[in-house]
Amino acid sequence: MSLYCSTGSVTTDLSAQELKQLLREALEKLGPRGKVLAVPPDQSREHSRAGLLTRMAWEHYGERLKAVLPAIGTHTPMRAEQIAHMFAGVPQELFHAHNWRTDIETLGEVPAEFIREQSEGKLDYSWPAQVNRLISSGGFDLILSIGQVVPHEVIGMANYTKNILIGTGGREGINRSHYLGAVYGMERIMGRAENPVRRLLTYAGDKFLRDLPIVYVHTVVGRKPEGGLAVRGLFIGDEMECFLKAAELSLKVNFEMVDEPIKKAVVFLDPAEFHSTWIGNKAVYRTRMALADGGELIVLAPGVREFGEDKGIDKLIRKYGYRGTPATLEAVRKNADLGSDLSAAAHLIHGSSEGRFKITWCPGHLSQEEVEGVGFDYGDLKQMLKKYDAAKLGHGYNKVDGEEIFFVANPGLGLWAHSSRLRSSAAVAV
Repeated sequence: MSLYCSTGSVTTDLSAQELKQLLREALEKLGPRGKVLAVPPDQSREHSRAGLLTRMAWEHYGERLKAVLPAIGTHTPMRAEQIAHMFAGVPQELFHAHNWRTDIETLGEVPAEFIREQSEGKLDYSWPAQVNRLISSGGFDLILSIGQVVPHEVIGMANYTKNILIGTGGREGINRSHYLGAVYGMERIMGRAENPVRRLLTYAGDKFLRDLPIVYVHTVVGRKPEGGLAVRGLFIGDEMECFLKAAELSLKVNFEMVDEPIKKAVVFLDPAEFHSTWIGNKAVYRTRMALADGGELIVLAPGVREFGEDKGIDKLIRKYGYRGTPATLEAVRKNADLGSDLSAAAHLIHGSSEGRFKITWCPGHLSQEEVEGVGFDYGDLKQMLKKYDAAKLGHGYNKVDGEEIFFVANPGLGLWAHSSRLRSSAAVAV
């Protein structure tokens, strides 16, 4: 068990050349490898620098890097043009699309007793540890799990074993882990490296992944004060210490406390990255703890054309909508279709403001009827972009027509909160 690279600070700005050198040094410490699998995220995590690091791993190993398996979870498989953009130079024939319904193997099961304990008695089911067959049975002597550690709505802080057990996981494993997080409470989880979902994956990882040659490559990415993004840290290792060090830095880099609850927040979703509310609701997740009661969140989403990345989940979102926790839990109890797709139910809970603030979606490719049909307010994108010009607004507070708004250019890069929404000053401590 080793930590091969641990570097970074809130002011670090690692260049591409520095990343390449640090990665090369870490990979050389591993010794010779003959059959390598890379497991990066998809285009929804483009800012992670995982595309660049995957290419660097391919350049280092050459023909010994036999496959790339994007950890898409329930997302739509990457298209050829998305692969070419994010993983420029890496041969397309190396890429495999993960199917969370059919491409999996169950390695073992976490007992229901553990889930009952972690859910404070609210849930009573076991949890299957499922991964893509390439990982479990591909015969690789190195599996590079590449990605960004950043605050996350389901697991507190993204990455580490989540990239494997959820990103390449199966239907039941994804459903039940997401529902555990939703029932426990998103605002009790976000920004915390230690929480019920993380404990579940740590239990499963220690028990069922221990014989797999997995090495984690974690970045921490943040905004520069002058604009643009910087890689603030790189952590490479095969143990939890790698994740915890990255999480500690991420909270310093990606967590932002606001002085007063925000009355109006405007979030822009890059059309190259966000195509659905399934992913785009990061605008809700990451700002909710900063929004004032009775406030408004405006989501500018020129690329959004659907609700769910998966057709079945899209249908469920359209049917049940973002109606809040009580309505969703009741729908799960009464309806077999939602009850058998708990990740969709969890998403419906996560995407609701619970009636506390208004959510106005301004999508490029969904109608007013569709948006209002799932419980959101609707805003005309052209009109809203004219009023809130994302190219001219700076991160944070701005004045628009005399009104103060808080602008977020990419919700995936941070977590915002006001102290009134936190249980204590230590609520987001690692």
